Amino acid sequence: MAASTAAAPPAGPSGPDATGRRLLRRLNPGVGGWQVAAATAATVAVALALSALLIAVTGGSPTASAKAMYQGSMASPAAWSTSLLYVAPLLLVAVGACVSARSGFFNIGQEGQVLIGALFGAWAGLRLALPGPLLVVSVLAAALVGAGAWAGLSALMYRFRGVNVVVSTMLMTFLAQQLVSFAVNTPWLLQESRLGRGTLSPQSNPLPEGARIDSLGEYPNLQINGGLVLAIVVAVVFSLALARTRWGFRLTMTGLSPAAARHAGVRVGALGGMALAISGGLAGLAGALLLASPVGTNRLQPGMSLNIGWDGLLVALVARNNPLLAVPVAVLFGVLRAGGSFLAATGVPPFLVDVVKALLVLAFVAPPVVIGMLRKRRRAGEPATTTPATDPAVSKQDAMEGSLA
Repeated sequence: MAASTAAAPPAGPSGPDATGRRLLRRLNPGVGGWQVAAATAATVAVALALSALLIAVTGGSPTASAKAMYQGSMASPAAWSTSLLYVAPLLLVAVGACVSARSGFFNIGQEGQVLIGALFGAWAGLRLALPGPLLVVSVLAAALVGAGAWAGLSALMYRFRGVNVVVSTMLMTFLAQQLVSFAVNTPWLLQESRLGRGTLSPQSNPLPEGARIDSLGEYPNLQINGGLVLAIVVAVVFSLALARTRWGFRLTMTGLSPAAARHAGVRVGALGGMALAISGGLAGLAGALLLASPVGTNRLQPGMSLNIGWDGLLVALVARNNPLLAVPVAVLFGVLRAGGSFLAATGVPPFLVDVVKALLVLAFVAPPVVIGMLRKRRRAGEPATTTPATDPAVSKQDAMEGSLA
């Protein structure tokens, strides 16, 4: 009797989580690190070779193009300053995409959520009469809350009407674009003020100086905008939360198997909706950085998202939904963005930068997927092996976990 009591699973909150950990190990066995690294190095080399071939076919020089990219993004402190300005919003979008993907709620509406964040941030910056530091905080908070609520609408549509999250988040991007266009073309909302008889443009007034994010350093030396510091802090915090907290563990388990998560006592719908709102909020925060940092004109404009939402989603894919790994990947994409504007001087079409990014994404994403599929096929072809006798209570638990998986 004593032995049976000692072998029983713990009661209370730790019981479901202990069961969940065992299920998580079964559902997510992982892929060999050295094999993935070797395959990734090979596919990246192939992607770079294809990029050089495409540049040569279009009449450009691969060597001159690489030199122009380097000069525009890394050759000087000023070039690095420009690259790092793009890194911050890309990283914020990527971290949010990592959170939602871990939960199994795939958010692909970041481009619209960036615009909604900029819209709410512009309203706060232009309408609230607050002293400098409080005004900056209000711009960032308004963007975070507004875009988070915007993404939360997709969670509510899924909960009450069964609307697919991927479809709803994508379609709401077009609605966000129309809302921003309406706001900057409506005088009582955010259209710029008329000066004399001048023609009004579809944009807002510039943010006041107190609502803009300062940078460390002065031109021509390296300048690090405060938005980059914020983005790195967010990446570290969410990386630790996903890896070290019960919330992160349950979020990962929900994404791998909702049935197993429900068995472990997780409220799957509420947790997934929260992850979707966090993802949208971080994309909105990226929109606030585009608005309040030196990246743009510090005005709300319909096209100010600059495809940051789509590129941030690609950063998350390359980083394999790891917020900490997204930091160097965001730096790479920031370098490509900053250097891409210098390609016109070499006669290379700027859209080839997007082609290079697409090839790199495939190079980083494909190897673990292919290796994982080959391993599953190999395991499926292996003959079944007998297992030694185990404790009846443990065998019963394993059988239950296998049926759920």
